[in-house]
Amino acid sequence: MARIAVIGGTGYAGGNIVAEAAARGHDVVSVSRKLPDSPVDGVDYVQGSALELDGIADALAGADVVVSAISPRGDMADRAIDALSGLAARLSGTRTRLGVVGGAMGSLSAPGGPRLWDLGVPEEYRHEAGVGVAALDLLQASDDGLDWFLVHPPKDFGDWLPGERTGAYRDGGDVVVEDAEGNSTISGADFAVAVVDEIEHPKHRRERFTVGY
Repeated sequence: MARIAVIGGTGYAGGNIVAEAAARGHDVVSVSRKLPDSPVDGVDYVQGSALELDGIADALAGADVVVSAISPRGDMADRAIDALSGLAARLSGTRTRLGVVGGAMGSLSAPGGPRLWDLGVPEEYRHEAGVGVAALDLLQASDDGLDWFLVHPPKDFGDWLPGERTGAYRDGGDVVVEDAEGNSTISGADFAVAVVDEIEHPKHRRERFTVGY
């Protein structure tokens, strides 16, 4: 079993990843600025910030994988990329793999492009979408010493569409996953299944992939 540290482990994506990894018997530590109201049994919860890596060093020590599930909202709206940059620098040259929860807008709309971002994003979502695109740019420009993967969720993904765990999903490679009617979604639990599957059986070394139904 792996030791998995999830930064932002009490948020929507992070919380689902924590629960899935713990259910599979992994050694899981969740790092967040606030402790959860309903902790998952067997998970070690640590209060701390990705902006202060020295303060959470013990939580990250010995991790096989660190998953960044930082949401660029609230007081992290303008600091999420700084946090990811620091984390990438800390893990570069180590044996620890970095997994990142990305944003849908960095996905390609079709093989060869363009990106969803390039097709236009409503102003109210533009900042958060831009952070997701910047996260992918940062990882793709990183030194070869950083072993990373980034997972793009589908277009409709969040706590307003929690869904249920089916254990099924599709890996779309670089292209956003849609069904025959053009719907693009996945439950939080099945998104977590995809992330933990990648941790257990790596297929995407230093690359991103999309998931959905």
